[in-house]
Amino acid sequence: MALSPRARKAVLLVHVTTSVGWLGTVAGFLVLAVTGATSGDPELARACYAVMGVVGWAAIVPAALASLASGVVSSLGTPWGLFRYYWITIKLAITVIATAGLLVHMQPISHVAALAANPAWDASSAGGLRSLLILQSVLALLALVTAITLSLYKPPGRTHYGIRRLAQQRTS
Repeated sequence: MALSPRARKAVLLVHVTTSVGWLGTVAGFLVLAVTGATSGDPELARACYAVMGVVGWAAIVPAALASLASGVVSSLGTPWGLFRYYWITIKLAITVIATAGLLVHMQPISHVAALAANPAWDASSAGGLRSLLILQSVLALLALVTAITLSLYKPPGRTHYGIRRLAQQRTS
């Protein structure tokens, strides 16, 4: 299914916007996680952890899902295809793994946010989750920067499927 030039640009705009939004919200989330873990002010730490649940569900998850969906639509609607080039296939794998990891990661985020919403909250109740939130945010940033780098540099190399498709196009 080939997209018209106007539709291709619209889908690409959605994809780039949501991908950059995903990266930015994860960076903001990392700031909240570091501030919550290192702040000597218990109320500031509590506020950081309480906001994490909202940021995760209202901004990061929608951006990740929109980025994934728009990326798939964009690749299927252009000559690049979804499985014709290694860089696209790797980027798809990174995005699927990062999105799945995010959805799994939202459980501890929601748990910490619920703990922070409790008036009897104590920073020690978050325990090892504080460092886990930081680690997973850093890993998410690395994955997203890797995907963006692949999009920018587009390293050469067709997959076996891409080579077969190219041969079919040349013979027909």
